[in-house]
Amino acid sequence: MFTARQHAPFLVRWTLALAACGIALSGCQREQPTPLPAPPKAVVTPEAAQAAETITAEFLRERIAVLSADEFGGRAPASEGDEKARRYLVEQLQELGFAPAGPDGTWQQAFDIVGITSKMPSQWRFTRDGRSVSFPWREAYVATSGVQQARAGIDDAEVVFVGYGIQAPEYQWDDFKGRDLRGKVLLMLNNDPDWDPALFEGERRLYYGRWTYKYESAARQGAVGAIIVHTTESAGYPFQVVQTSWTGQQFELPAEDEPRLTVQGWLTEEASRELVALAGRDLDELIAAARSREFEPVPLGITTSLAFTNEITRTRTANVYGVLRGSDPRYADEYVIYTAHHDHLGIGEPDASGDRIHNGARDNASGTAQVLAIGKSFQRLQELGAAPRRSIMLLFVGAEEQGLLGSRFYADHPTVAPGRIAANINYDSANIWGRTRDVAFVGMGKSTLDPIVQAFAAEQGRVVTPDPFPDRGYFYRSDQFHFARIGVPAMYLKPGTDFIGRPAGWGKARVEEHEANQYHQPSDELDDSWNFEGMIEDAQLGFWVGLHIANAPALPEWLPGDEFEAARKQALSAVQSE
Repeated sequence: MFTARQHAPFLVRWTLALAACGIALSGCQREQPTPLPAPPKAVVTPEAAQAAETITAEFLRERIAVLSADEFGGRAPASEGDEKARRYLVEQLQELGFAPAGPDGTWQQAFDIVGITSKMPSQWRFTRDGRSVSFPWREAYVATSGVQQARAGIDDAEVVFVGYGIQAPEYQWDDFKGRDLRGKVLLMLNNDPDWDPALFEGERRLYYGRWTYKYESAARQGAVGAIIVHTTESAGYPFQVVQTSWTGQQFELPAEDEPRLTVQGWLTEEASRELVALAGRDLDELIAAARSREFEPVPLGITTSLAFTNEITRTRTANVYGVLRGSDPRYADEYVIYTAHHDHLGIGEPDASGDRIHNGARDNASGTAQVLAIGKSFQRLQELGAAPRRSIMLLFVGAEEQGLLGSRFYADHPTVAPGRIAANINYDSANIWGRTRDVAFVGMGKSTLDPIVQAFAAEQGRVVTPDPFPDRGYFYRSDQFHFARIGVPAMYLKPGTDFIGRPAGWGKARVEEHEANQYHQPSDELDDSWNFEGMIEDAQLGFWVGLHIANAPALPEWLPGDEFEAARKQALSAVQSE
């Protein structure tokens, strides 16, 4: 799963487009819509039940073991291991009886990526009135280039504290207050205002709280750099994740004409306190001031320079996709698309044991295996003479860890018109701890997918819960987001946390333990401790939900007032006018 290092300047244009349509990113003024009623009964036909039995621990384990093997080298984009993983997925799709989903019988949707390896100084120095502080690379600061050029830097730029760095007219919130911030380095808080449920939806993080928004927001002000104050609470992960995700070669799509920062950085909380103390300020007092609509930028009287070089490469990776054609000519041109990202972080710094390969067994060989298993169920359904009416696409996207690049490219260059995509169901980092009484639905409360998921989960004896970690903004952090932005009702099924036979809190503790010790680390490997029972149930649930959508007369919709409703209406109108 992607956490850090997402270049998404296209979202600047997306945000502006929504504003032009009169759609707020998260309107606190709108009345919350009432979800549509659930279907009278979730129908799992004998054929669908039999097809779901093909999702087994053996099938899942075998594919996870292959993709996360050392010989795949951590599946970094454009690496030999990446190419090997893509060839393996094509072979798997062929074995499942799927046809190439690309034009002219192609299995892969290739796209260019720019690799940037920034060589940052060992210390980042800040000065005020003849005094200075310096922060060591990786230990206290991590930064990357925001520009695709061999040499870059900032020279004697002033540091300005800008609170959350948010402009949100629908909340009457503007942290910049019209100040001229051109050429400045902006010091920003992570997350969004979260202390009032009526303001920025309380603890549920919105896109305003994503660090990607922060950098885009700073670039729109004409700033040359931005530094985000890292805390584990506000980021949703420890500084170790920033260290592993933002070092080494980073990838992005080729630059266009969007505003860009020269430097994108992070400072630890301790370093941030030391930095503002150089200006005679207290970080807690600045944070308190930022918790108000009346906040205004605070020039710190601190200047900084930073020169660095970039090794620039341009190469290619690809999305892999296959399709099972729908059985009903009236609906076969409409698709349910399942997604999982096939990439991971590749080879990085050695851990305490000397291991350098980020195998990415859970993230995301496991989700890739789940989608392949779902494909096998659809294959079996076809053999039983009960093929779905709409077409099914399995889409394995690349370069997710580098900023959802593969799903972004597909959304920008779809092989199926968005108005003909019934829904997207995404899998990323499966349940490896056993059966749960619940399943988490990232995106719950946004679309008419809710009652479908609830009905089929009930057939499993489970309840559907919203994102158990709403403060982490998962909806904007995985590949379903790019389908949503082009109007496609999308969902991300995450493992539940209420584990059968375990005490309360056990599941959440396992997730947090994994995040601290395995997530985005070489230790994310397949081992004998994995329990596949919950992984199987989550895949079966997604199979039944997708099958229902593929057979239902009506397409899913975003609920009235949702941030993606306008895009859906536009997509449907486009295909209806053809």
